[in-house]
Amino acid sequence: MLQALIVLLTVSLIAVGIFIQPLLQRQHRERLKKQPLPPLWRALIEQNLPIYHQLSPNQRQRLQGHIQVFLAEKQFIGCRGLQVSEEMKVTIAAVACLLLLNERSTYFPKLKSILIYPDAYIVKQPAANGPYVVEERQEVRLGESWSRDQVLLTWQEIQADARNWRDGHNLILHEFAHQLDQEDGKAEGVPILKKRTDYVRWREVMSNAYDQLCQAVGRRYPTVMDSYGTKNPAEFFAVATETFFEKPRQLRAHHPALYTELEQYYQLDPAAWG
Repeated sequence: MLQALIVLLTVSLIAVGIFIQPLLQRQHRERLKKQPLPPLWRALIEQNLPIYHQLSPNQRQRLQGHIQVFLAEKQFIGCRGLQVSEEMKVTIAAVACLLLLNERSTYFPKLKSILIYPDAYIVKQPAANGPYVVEERQEVRLGESWSRDQVLLTWQEIQADARNWRDGHNLILHEFAHQLDQEDGKAEGVPILKKRTDYVRWREVMSNAYDQLCQAVGRRYPTVMDSYGTKNPAEFFAVATETFFEKPRQLRAHHPALYTELEQYYQLDPAAWG
């Protein structure tokens, strides 16, 4: 009897914890959002996020709140001797949190750590060389998004992206779009959508735009989106996200259905920004 009561009490406490924990987290996040942004952070955002002043006052305020939460919850680790600075953390948070302005109320929940390299790094990848031989090859990379708990970025590339916002390439947007895609445990170019019926339209629009890009690249036609998007649907979503924020008018002109789908998902209209 005593054992049964102990088990029942334990289960009850776990159930209460499951209910209370998200509530406490939401309350803590709301408190963070209301804190004034340090002047240094504001200056860094204005310096390294070129489209910051194109946002509406309400969007800027919400972005600042998301940045506060992001910086409080994520760990930043310098690699290869790099000392992580306030500029690095705030810049990464500011760009990444653009993707959260659709008020999805999540903050890349699987992500715990952001590893920052000073510049391109090398990884060793197994590669098949014939039916029975597997060898290790070295690959140079600028960033990665892991489905478990990490994003890897290079500061040199982030600085270049801040100086060239309209070139359609943005490492932070790319890797954090992967994080959105990987929230459900799969990397297939389909983030979590609001309604079940949204998935049919998403897959139709994305598949058509992906096929168009593959055909254009195959025929060596000029494209608005980077050819890296032809690698697979997951990379296409990440590349489309970069293009949506950095070359919105060109994307809208060449792929109107894709632009509309991303506009509805991110709840933003970058083509209207200045």
